[in-house]
Amino acid sequence: MTDAAALPGQPRGGVLSGPATARAVNVLAPNASAMTLDGTNTWLVSEPDSDLAVVIDPGPLDEVHLRAVVDTAEKAGKRVALTLLTHGHPDHAEGAARFAELTGTKVRALDPALRLGDEGLAAGDVITVGGLELRVVPTPGHTGDSLCFHLPADRAVLTGDTILGRGTTVVAHPDGRLGDYLDSLRRLRSLTVDDGVHTVLPGHGPVLEDAQGVVEFYLAHRAHRLAQVETAVEDGFREPAEVVAHVYADVDRSLWPAAELSVRAQLEYLQEHGLI
Repeated sequence: MTDAAALPGQPRGGVLSGPATARAVNVLAPNASAMTLDGTNTWLVSEPDSDLAVVIDPGPLDEVHLRAVVDTAEKAGKRVALTLLTHGHPDHAEGAARFAELTGTKVRALDPALRLGDEGLAAGDVITVGGLELRVVPTPGHTGDSLCFHLPADRAVLTGDTILGRGTTVVAHPDGRLGDYLDSLRRLRSLTVDDGVHTVLPGHGPVLEDAQGVVEFYLAHRAHRLAQVETAVEDGFREPAEVVAHVYADVDRSLWPAAELSVRAQLEYLQEHGLI
């Protein structure tokens, strides 16, 4: 076995569900798969002495899971006052409308199509609920509507699918764009350097204790993959599926369709920059 401390981001071991920081509790959705890892992390966030909570990414449309999130809040003596979405992929957002019915909350998201209520989310927004402060960080790239939420009091950032607790994420072309994703990673790196963020609360997988380390790993990984794709094209592999088979040969074949999305995003990036 590999020591967790030696892995990118120093993933925390143990059970995924339950308290992660002084203000964040994870309720793990039962939708584990190759793409969703252990399942979607639904985050319940609140000030310890407040009776109000915020839920980030209710997850799939699974009644048992959604009610488990409500039950977790109630057992802690809290009422869910607001629902937020990191992005619109179904494993994060499909259950949002039903969750809003269960809790009587509004749903705020960057994409207007996902909102329930008049308010959306935008760069620089500061959300305050029951003394809790969350800062909206725009992080497009995985998708065009991807956001992260900075939790200053815990020196943490909730990253959705922008950074995962294990492995790396997909740049979901055509909505996701590699240039945007690289800029988003650099934005997150600045949070670790300038704002002291050290904990990543991801949308899938374990909590990471070394935020700067995992961001640097992601940036290096993207640079390495991009160089591999550029070399593959120079060697005559032109079609995305051909590039995937050549560059991602060491990756589980069940993940190749997702890898092809990232390859398409990389090819687009290389073309835009005149590199192929």
